[in-house]
Amino acid sequence: MGGVKTEEKKQHFDDIYVAPNPVPYKERILDELQYVSDDFNRATFDRLVLPWATERGKTKQINFCDLCGCFGNTTMATLYGMSYDAIRNNWSNDDKCKTISGQRRFDSRTTAIDISEPAMAYGKTVGLYDDAIVCDLNAPGPDAKAKLTKAVSEADILICTAALVYLDPDTIEYLLDALCSNETEGYVLVNFLNPFALEKADETKRLLLNKLDFVGSTASRHRKLSPLERGNYPDEEWSLLEIWVLKRRAQVKD
Repeated sequence: MGGVKTEEKKQHFDDIYVAPNPVPYKERILDELQYVSDDFNRATFDRLVLPWATERGKTKQINFCDLCGCFGNTTMATLYGMSYDAIRNNWSNDDKCKTISGQRRFDSRTTAIDISEPAMAYGKTVGLYDDAIVCDLNAPGPDAKAKLTKAVSEADILICTAALVYLDPDTIEYLLDALCSNETEGYVLVNFLNPFALEKADETKRLLLNKLDFVGSTASRHRKLSPLERGNYPDEEWSLLEIWVLKRRAQVKD
């Protein structure tokens, strides 16, 4: 897709991201490449964020933001508690994917942000997202940037899974500044990919640790490498993942 910056050695999935629904995403990524990482994202979220979110959700609606959310599989995993197999089953054909076979686990309002207009439209149509912002995060127009800043600054939980690799360091720093402008308690779940863009991942980690408090992490499998990627990394079969949870540093009671 135009605007998405992908390392040359990493597989491009542009045609999938402009499909009208997530069935091609399910077949070619979740199935063919065994994209199992959402089971680990869910487990990490459940261990480090869900207890707070469950208690918080009893008295306050939580603003849940999925950055680079695409069709929403990680929102389904973390907010809805759905497993890899449950997501695959939900997206198994054009009819099944018209509804989400799960319920939100705490009171929330979801905002998704992504460059894919079809993915954002799908998420809103099926009720996965309450609000959706379509923009190139590395070069948002003035209107999109204003919406983006508001959504990120108001987020109580922000997730960005397997997507930081697409964002420029300046974009990441701007988003972190927006997030940290809110002094209430809030959590971030992000992923770092291996073997892709390792130097960029190191730079991103330094930015995160400079602005947020580290809570915990998990090492996991992400998905199998595509044939193109196996040619570029002949000694690797799997893309691996570091899952980090961080929280806003300053807190006030509200």
